[in-house]
Amino acid sequence: MALGDLTKQLAEQAIRSATAPKPAAPPQPHHMGADLLAQVQAMQKALKEDEELLVLFHAGGETVRVHEFFFPSWQVAVLTGTGADKSVTRAISPVESLQLVCKVVKTAASPPARIKFVTPKPRTD
Repeated sequence: MALGDLTKQLAEQAIRSATAPKPAAPPQPHHMGADLLAQVQAMQKALKEDEELLVLFHAGGETVRVHEFFFPSWQVAVLTGTGADKSVTRAISPVESLQLVCKVVKTAASPPARIKFVTPKPRTD
């Protein structure tokens, strides 16, 4: 093969690879935990100065008033709050089966209570 033919072949390959359609990036997985977080945050953001968001979680005969959402991953939620006896209570649940009752209530407390959110750390692998 002559040097000119080799150069021509390399140039054609370079043009083909530069103009070839790029493979689409794989779609990002849908995270129900992120959707849940966004909904509760939106409700809290819409509150007036004299209102707070009351979030309740019911399980096993226990009712928890949620003060914090911790997501170790987008598939699992750890809800921290207070139970009926005012003790610190945590509930760990898969996000798919999580059912919450959210209600806006007036409060005289200043400042009104706000729910804390802790999201998963981005993965670097």
